[in-house]
Amino acid sequence: MPKAELHIHLEGAMRPATLLELARRNRVDLPAGDIAGLRDWFRFRDFVQIYLACSAALKRPEDFQVLLGDFAADQERHNIRYTELHFTVGTHWLNGLPIDEILDAMTESILAAERERGIVIRMIPDIVRDVGDRTADPTLDWATEALARGIGVALGLTGREAVWPSEPFAEHFEEAARRGLHCTAHAGEHAGPGSVYAALDACRAERIGHGVRAIEDPALIGRLRDARTPLEVCPTSNLCLGLAPELAAHPFDRLRRAGLELSVNTDDPALFDTDLPTEYLRLAETFGYSASDLAGLALAAVRHSFLPTDDKRQLESSFRAEMLELAGRHLDAPLEI
Repeated sequence: MPKAELHIHLEGAMRPATLLELARRNRVDLPAGDIAGLRDWFRFRDFVQIYLACSAALKRPEDFQVLLGDFAADQERHNIRYTELHFTVGTHWLNGLPIDEILDAMTESILAAERERGIVIRMIPDIVRDVGDRTADPTLDWATEALARGIGVALGLTGREAVWPSEPFAEHFEEAARRGLHCTAHAGEHAGPGSVYAALDACRAERIGHGVRAIEDPALIGRLRDARTPLEVCPTSNLCLGLAPELAAHPFDRLRRAGLELSVNTDDPALFDTDLPTEYLRLAETFGYSASDLAGLALAAVRHSFLPTDDKRQLESSFRAEMLELAGRHLDAPLEI
């Protein structure tokens, strides 16, 4: 079925083969010298270590074009028509890369993917809590320029919310809103409900990245439900990071039954050995969701997106038409969406 994805990181979507190609080109040492070895290493040995290795292999603007080309091909293969893509531009700024040239290169690749593949990608540059305010200003400025070029939609906040707070970045998100950017923040993953409150209050978060630990606070559940604030849920990522021992114990279904707005996402698909169709299938198998339930989750992702209202309505309408056509060809029961 057609899908949209709202929570996926560019560096965490790097294929092992792409990492090997870029590392060889840029003379970056890796813990393995072939694809089989890298695939084994990618099986979630150390999330931060792998993520930093993927980032370090990106040395030139054209490297980002290689990565985006692979990414667009993967999204097309999984029929993911619209993606909001997180990107830690501040990491590359600290590494001394020319982030203005990276923006030029990424703009070219994103527009080419839309023109040639029909895949729409919009960027969410993330401030990283752990780095403090060193990269916050360049990240906000990069997000503003991406918005002006038509490839950016929001400013994000990532990093370890259990160690580093959100409040120091309140002024950046206030300024982002003034500049016409949407606001989103990772919270309620490694830290409890308090981190979600901070994301809502300090960061003006219109969506919460992860947010699954909101289940621990009935008052927070009520606030999220009443405000219709969506959670970007990444089930396999949550399991790999130890938030639940198995999918049956994951709070996804409890959050859904509590009336919260949810979308299904992959977070870092290459690192967690998953993809978006697999996420939908695992939820269906675990919680008994029907085809109509899965279609409803896919449509929710469109509604939760930061697309302009008219574009959002047009995309949802096209999704509905295609879903109904698919149901007519493949399902015995009618699709209820």
